[in-house]
Amino acid sequence: MKDVQARRLGRIPPYLFQELDDLKAKTKGDVIDLGEGSPDLPPPAALMRALERALKRPENHRYPSYAGKLETRQAVADWYRRRFRVRLDPATEVTMLIGSKEGVAHLIRGTCGPGDRVAYGDPAYPVYPNQARLAGATPVPVPLRAENDFLPDLDELENIAPRIKLLCLNYPANPTAAVAGFGFWREVIALARKYDFCVVNDCVYSELSFGAKPPSILQVPGAKEHCLEFHSLSKTFSIAGWRIGVAVGNPALVKALLRIKQNTDSGPFGAIQDAAAWALRHGDAAAEAIRARYRRRRDAFCAGLARHGWPVPVPEATFYVWTEIPRGKDDYAFTLDLLRNCRVVAAPGSGFGRAGRGYVRFALVQDEKRLRKAADRIGRWVSECR
Repeated sequence: MKDVQARRLGRIPPYLFQELDDLKAKTKGDVIDLGEGSPDLPPPAALMRALERALKRPENHRYPSYAGKLETRQAVADWYRRRFRVRLDPATEVTMLIGSKEGVAHLIRGTCGPGDRVAYGDPAYPVYPNQARLAGATPVPVPLRAENDFLPDLDELENIAPRIKLLCLNYPANPTAAVAGFGFWREVIALARKYDFCVVNDCVYSELSFGAKPPSILQVPGAKEHCLEFHSLSKTFSIAGWRIGVAVGNPALVKALLRIKQNTDSGPFGAIQDAAAWALRHGDAAAEAIRARYRRRRDAFCAGLARHGWPVPVPEATFYVWTEIPRGKDDYAFTLDLLRNCRVVAAPGSGFGRAGRGYVRFALVQDEKRLRKAADRIGRWVSECR
């Protein structure tokens, strides 16, 4: 049989998290999986009850509309006004998504193609460069360095700005856990205006912060002229499997995303949209409880490694710990050694881009007892290897 795969699949590498799953499956014993950022906490009980009520509504078992229910989009707009003081038109500036990953893919395909250049922070969630490649566009990595708090250097960004169509950023960030402040966003929007490119911020971790609340890019006056922002309820409410996200901002960008979506899939399941609307209106206390759990996990894991002489950076947001690995080690080999010697799964930094070489990412998706055990295993092994 001839090769059935399209040539464009040759443009993208194997998907990092599938590789981690394959490695984990081959490892025997008590494996502690800190590789993929898949929330392990149960959804809030009140949110589950809201979903149960929504499941009983007959209209929710018909095909959903592509942009999502207007009532749910209104709940998103109300939440954005309350949380960020950003006003959105639910009819034209909000669309519901089957998770933000789908939205990123559809937006890139709807706005970029051969001859276009898509800039993205490196290291990054692999979907941004891979979807650019699948669209026939050219991905352009913008290095994110520790000395700049893993934010793009604005001078470097300006050097490439005249030649890009789209800039994809993600703050609070996966994998680096970096947070972007309002001043940074103001400078990015100034560049977008000057050089007429579009900006996307994947803001799905904004509610998993442990200090000052991270801003939205749309808080910058006039940002909607150039920007779209993605958000998701997956991490905020531990419902990653429900696949519910949202894109908000520039109406033309929303429309471009929807043109692809209308020819590819449909809106999220209606009952999940109803439950999401309930969460956005009534779920602040539940979100705070989840955030507190992750704070305790962060503290337990980081303190455990520090006790063994590995003082990793303590993240201000997300449920990721991003750290340099011991000197002289290749990050991919290091994660394989972690699995063999400690039975702990972690994500190698190079899987997120060239600028991630020499780093490792731990996802805090186990309870505190398991995280302490993982830190103890890792710490003892690292100490022995010194």
